Amino acid sequence: MADEQPVVGRTKHGELTLDQIAELQPGLGQLMPLMSERYWICYYAAKGGNWALAAYQLNGLRSLFKKANTTRPKYKGMLNRYVKTIFDPLALYIEARNFVEFNACFIQGIELANTMHGSTNHPEIVWKLPPTPPQHLEMGPIS
Repeated sequence: MADEQPVVGRTKHGELTLDQIAELQPGLGQLMPLMSERYWICYYAAKGGNWALAAYQLNGLRSLFKKANTTRPKYKGMLNRYVKTIFDPLALYIEARNFVEFNACFIQGIELANTMHGSTNHPEIVWKLPPTPPQHLEMGPIS
């Protein structure tokens, strides 16, 4: 066993061990800005009536949460609870095109996220909805 060589990946730039590759995987600090942007876009898309974009952003959030569950498994229970409590109902409200219920759930999601930040020793992270929609995407209905 002692003379076993570590598993490596080779590129034209050199070799990386499996442990080095694992260490490169993004943690929540890298994923949260992406989550934040998608949550922001999701809100304004739903508010503007671009329900397809709202659904797309919510699906992207689910994908980011799966990555977070893989790279930071100690948060898996908390992240899965968020998905069930917030994302699952949001998906139903998007499908129903019900902005009133969507909005109430979305605000609950902000409150829950900020509570979770506090419970993970990051009370300094307080997310808030930007006051304006993103300017780089169409938020209104698409015909």
